Amino acid sequence: MGEKTEFEPGDKAPNDAVYMEVGEVSFHTEIQDPKQIRLKKGERFPETTNKDRKWKKKSHALTH
Repeated sequence: MGEKTEFEPGDKAPNDAVYMEVGEVSFHTEIQDPKQIRLKKGERFPETTNKDRKWKKKSHALTH
């Protein structure tokens, strides 16, 4: 079982990284000017702009 790649508000960050908002099905949903945040390991993810979005590590979000 691999590491989780998408996170919901309230989840804890697994690593220090920059995370960005993605659509629920990120490769189908284009988000203009997505919100980006920098979190340290263990910090909680904030609310997203809308309920259909999730957080994803920036380097992973850009490959889909």
